[in-house]
Amino acid sequence: MDLSTTYLGMKLRTPMVPSASPLASDLGNIKRMEDAGASAIVLESLFEEQLKQERFELHHHLSAHTHSFPEALTFFPEPSDYQLGPEEYLKHIQKAKGAVKIPIIASLNGASLGGWTDFAKKMEQAGADAIELNIYFIPTDFHLTSTQVEQTYIDILKAVRSVVKIPVALKLGAFFTNTANIAKRLDEAGADALVLFNRFYQPDIDLEALEVKPSVIFSTPQARRLPMRWIAILYGRIKADLAATSGVHGAEDVLRMLMVGANVAMLCSALMRNGIDYLRTVEKELIRWMEEHEYESVQQMRGSMSQIHSGDPSAYERAQYIKTLQSFKPNPSVS
Repeated sequence: MDLSTTYLGMKLRTPMVPSASPLASDLGNIKRMEDAGASAIVLESLFEEQLKQERFELHHHLSAHTHSFPEALTFFPEPSDYQLGPEEYLKHIQKAKGAVKIPIIASLNGASLGGWTDFAKKMEQAGADAIELNIYFIPTDFHLTSTQVEQTYIDILKAVRSVVKIPVALKLGAFFTNTANIAKRLDEAGADALVLFNRFYQPDIDLEALEVKPSVIFSTPQARRLPMRWIAILYGRIKADLAATSGVHGAEDVLRMLMVGANVAMLCSALMRNGIDYLRTVEKELIRWMEEHEYESVQQMRGSMSQIHSGDPSAYERAQYIKTLQSFKPNPSVS
């Protein structure tokens, strides 16, 4: 049974890759993930805000002048809010590379064009095999057009591409006017892979404290449908590799993502909920299903259910939406 796949120019033993999460901030967990079957690991993200703090030594200077502009203290999170600072992050890459044999993918998270992208070079020098560029951008400027928003993604990608030689994957959200078009433009701008999709965590309100509070909710298997649709549409139409993330909870989810054209399927919530050793379970079930259905390799199935290979290409478009609504039959016992 050949489970191997290629991603970012690297041959991986299986298509299962733990995505960026707090699990990867611990070296022991990284070793456990390799032992459990992870074929590569995406480290927890380093944030643009952390790099801006370090560059201007904001924490030191703002703390020393709190009487001058106390409101500035809340502009950035406290350094203690982050798992790893910039220098610690580089050391973590080095330690991870020395501890495991599988590829280590660094993650750089930002939202605006700026000097923070230069840190990608230091990640490369620290030994990262690739960089996942996670653009988490929530446009709130009423005067900012969709064209300008999309150009920001292109500019950030080009800025990182200009300073590194290792592969760069772009993790993006699904909230675009035309996902197909931005995917094509990012592909042409040099993205080696697209990671679909970033989950934009939404705030909540504490009704007792009357404050906006962060709220982390694990994904569900149903969340796979959005990346599955777009990977199916993009497969065979762009050169960049395709990584599926969000909603990958078991072997069946991995199989679906491979069939629509994903190179790899990334797991996060499933590992946070079930533990790192759950990777073994997913791999065993993947092998069992392939044996029962007489598949000899991952490559044999990859893209077989994509739009370009589908007997009904409209199944991924508006026609399927209409069929879905028309096929629903209300329960007569419910009034």
